[in-house]
Amino acid sequence: MRFTIPKEIKDIADVLEKAGYRAYLVGGSVRDLLLSREPKDWDIATDAKPDEVQKLFFTFAKATADKPATIYENQFGTVGVKTSSEDERLKVVEITTFRIEGKYTDKRHPDEIKFAETIEEDLSRRDFTVNALALSFVEGIAGEIIDPHGGQKDLKEKIIRTVGNPRERFSEDALRLMRVVRLAAELGFKVDKETAKAIQDEAGLLEMIAKERIREELVKIIMTLRAATGIVMLEDYKLLRYIMPELREGIGCGQNKHHIYTVFDHNVRALNYTAEKKYPFHIRLAALLHDVGKPRTKRGEGPNSTFYNHEVVGAKLTIKILDRLHFSKDIVEKVAHLVRSHLFYYNVGEVTEGGVRRFLRRVGPENVDDLIKVREADRIGSGVPKAVPYKIRHLLFMVEKVKNDPISPKMLKVDGGDVMRVLGIKPGPEIGQILSILLEEILDDPSKNTSEHLELRLSELGKLKEDKLSELSRRAQERKEEFESGVEREIKKKYYVK
Repeated sequence: MRFTIPKEIKDIADVLEKAGYRAYLVGGSVRDLLLSREPKDWDIATDAKPDEVQKLFFTFAKATADKPATIYENQFGTVGVKTSSEDERLKVVEITTFRIEGKYTDKRHPDEIKFAETIEEDLSRRDFTVNALALSFVEGIAGEIIDPHGGQKDLKEKIIRTVGNPRERFSEDALRLMRVVRLAAELGFKVDKETAKAIQDEAGLLEMIAKERIREELVKIIMTLRAATGIVMLEDYKLLRYIMPELREGIGCGQNKHHIYTVFDHNVRALNYTAEKKYPFHIRLAALLHDVGKPRTKRGEGPNSTFYNHEVVGAKLTIKILDRLHFSKDIVEKVAHLVRSHLFYYNVGEVTEGGVRRFLRRVGPENVDDLIKVREADRIGSGVPKAVPYKIRHLLFMVEKVKNDPISPKMLKVDGGDVMRVLGIKPGPEIGQILSILLEEILDDPSKNTSEHLELRLSELGKLKEDKLSELSRRAQERKEEFESGVEREIKKKYYVK
């Protein structure tokens, strides 16, 4: 079989071989080449020791008028060789000395590393048979496949299987419990029965793994095309309870007459839609969690059950889940906001342009596209055939129509300084009240957003008594949620949402 190997890899292998060492392409890169996939990274294994690799490539760099180009800052015998490639996967190629590993007391790192003599010894320490593959080089040219554990057979049969005893492999590094799922979801493979049984039996080991490592593996699962399958597998293998136990509360939780799936199935189907559409990570995660608050807000059973305020509870649970997994503040805020805002109501002819402006003020113009994508996922996950019905298309039209209108106090033609100047008052809460009153008036009629009109209005407001001003401010606050008030709220009650 002929493989397309990057020149950078061939050059590195050639340098090692000419110095009398052996060089092998190893792991996922060999697996992907055999599957005719583009490798995500390129790793080389060699019998040269780390200090020998460093000296060798320092000499090579000088001979080729390049910069000295190695990085060695770990205890695992890996040296990073820098190249001049523009390809991110090839800018630093990792060269690892053949090694065998001792016990894994912490279920994460080997207690000791010993250098091995052969590639076969090195492959025996790897996690899965489809990753325990090596490709030799002869004069920089790819040669034979080294496959001591039947990885090629498992690739053909589309099976994920551990190298050797699965319980031993999982006890060495418990994160492998999740890697099985990620690899199966990524490749569309099945998991061998013995391996699957060991995952279920050893699932509790995941508690010993740092949340950051769990998070990174979860991100990779969610970013596969078969993300929904991955989440279901995490549940089937008893792993989900150690990652997102709140999501499991939706298992078996029936909904009302407007849903044909349980809450858990609905959330997973929503995720599936976003994965098929190749939407960004934060949208996929919001789709998976958008109804996570439903089980805790469910009242009643059967077709008339309700889930009032589930989006509020869901946003709080989302923050709890993502904080626990140490997601970045940016991701936490984005996803929680989408979960909190996903249940907006819009019906043609019932919501005014002012209502659309208030909607934009509430969700943020920059979030509208993401919110619509989550709504699409919500609809398809409910079993309806159309992701973007006429009502949503009309809302987008209305958003486009009013997007340049003022929707925040900063967009008013007067500011706090003008309020103090016109009314002769000092800084205080009264300024915020007045600006909120002005904004609500402008949301209904943007043509009034002129300095002349607003200063005149300021003079009028300045003549009001404190209780009257507070009343106007309170009404302005209530109107901020036009999508959630009045006739629309009654309609939403009719459809068992809030």
